[in-house]
Amino acid sequence: MTEKNLSIEQRVFGFIRKNRLVSRGDCLLLAVSGGPDSVCLLNIMLSLREKLSISLHIAHLDHQLRGEESEADAAYVSELAKRFDIPLTVSKADVNSYRNQNRLSLEEAAREMRYNFLVETAAAIGAADVAIGHTLDDQVETIMLHIIRGSGIHGLVGLNPKTNRLLNGHQVNIIRPLLEISRTETQQYCLENNLAARYDSTNLSLAPLRNRIRHKLLPEIKKYNPGFVESLLRTSAIAADEIAFLDSELEKVWESVVKEQNDSVILDKDEFDALPNALKRHLLRATIKNLLGTLKDIEERHVEEIIGVSIKQAGKYINLPYGLIFAVEYGRYLLGSDTTVLCPFPEIAGESAVNIPGETFISGWRIEASVSENVSSFEPENEFTAYLDIDKCGDNLAVRSRLEGDRFQPLGFGTPKRLNRFMIDLKIPQDWRKRVPLVCCDEQVVWVAGYRIDDRYKVTADTKRVLKIEFRRV
Repeated sequence: MTEKNLSIEQRVFGFIRKNRLVSRGDCLLLAVSGGPDSVCLLNIMLSLREKLSISLHIAHLDHQLRGEESEADAAYVSELAKRFDIPLTVSKADVNSYRNQNRLSLEEAAREMRYNFLVETAAAIGAADVAIGHTLDDQVETIMLHIIRGSGIHGLVGLNPKTNRLLNGHQVNIIRPLLEISRTETQQYCLENNLAARYDSTNLSLAPLRNRIRHKLLPEIKKYNPGFVESLLRTSAIAADEIAFLDSELEKVWESVVKEQNDSVILDKDEFDALPNALKRHLLRATIKNLLGTLKDIEERHVEEIIGVSIKQAGKYINLPYGLIFAVEYGRYLLGSDTTVLCPFPEIAGESAVNIPGETFISGWRIEASVSENVSSFEPENEFTAYLDIDKCGDNLAVRSRLEGDRFQPLGFGTPKRLNRFMIDLKIPQDWRKRVPLVCCDEQVVWVAGYRIDDRYKVTADTKRVLKIEFRRV
């Protein structure tokens, strides 16, 4: 029998078996909003209950966003539970308050509260799985959302048939049995089975991006390619296969590249640099997910920024969502939120004179200084090399950490500014600022090593002698 000739129940049963969504004896928590998708899911799982040897429990959350309409949804779900003799858990959520407290969009706040409620309910009743009524249309819209937001190849996979969710030590499987059933089919199924499903009026609003994709973007794209949905889903399947391959390759190199340390990750620089770019991206996403527990708000541009800064000199870093920092160290890369651990600069004790010319060893640094009368080329090779006009700064230089009230005139600026403000403007983490080496003449900062020289000591066409200073980690 071909797929087209199978009933919805048969197709869903086949999908559940193929993806091993439930096990015999499971208690399955059904998320039922009252809409056509979730009501269709409820009725199908009822018809498959004995065949799958599972028990059912319904959960419904009133988001309190649509007044009487929300209350009517809850009443309808309660009626379904009573009619089918299925245990029911109903709760209310103050989504607006949660949204304001956590600075989320309305959709994000509602989704978080809904999933938290479902996981908590599953834990309370001993359910291993939570079934969500996501359909093929939801899959397509999710992939489009990911593309628009720039989530890369991983975003093409969209919704998985089964994912894990952890909350307060409780872990459950989120399963999506209807992922190959269209929204039109769920609506038709409800009509044919006399299920007077509810309709959420907010689904017609064009304010949420998902609704604009549903009502505006997809219909327009289909004018150019009527088979767009099928093409997108084929691309999604290919992306899933390629990610599975990358997963297998990542297992082979993980231990040689990654070292986990408390809430941070250390990446071996040579091993990481030798990886193909595709595997670098995959490894970075995996390490970020391990640290955060999620990849929400981690876009492909963030991964590309990390790869871009990885070729820079030691001391470079970038800020990422959730307070994460990626820092370039000597021989390694650091990723985490503990800025003290991630700091590429050793602590500086006191003030040390710089031997000019010659070498100076201080606090994990070797400082090389030389003087030249050749001023034809004075472009720094890296951030820890500086060229200064020695007749302006003199040869009585010292290295120290910052002091209260330090000021200097950054290269390219017409007036001095407070050093602290300069560091804040560059987004240098607060814990790093006291470790940044400062090269000074008397009390005047002439170079913030790794960042900028003072404009007043730069080499110009009138310079007679050039002082080269280079910091190297030891």
